[in-house]
Amino acid sequence: MDKKHLLKQLQSLRLKLHEIAEARGSLTDPDVLAISEEADQLIVALQHIQRNELTDLSIRRDDL
Repeated sequence: MDKKHLLKQLQSLRLKLHEIAEARGSLTDPDVLAISEEADQLIVALQHIQRNELTDLSIRRDDL
């Protein structure tokens, strides 16, 4: 997946998380936790992409 798509998914999950947490009145509700875990997975994927981008940039700079 590309970075832009992951960011859109993360934003959508963030809004859904807020809505459900507010509706349920609990941050420990199983549905809230499930969405939070899904968001965590997207964050990790985005961090990997960012790390790869920085590594690629560093390699290109070293080639100069």
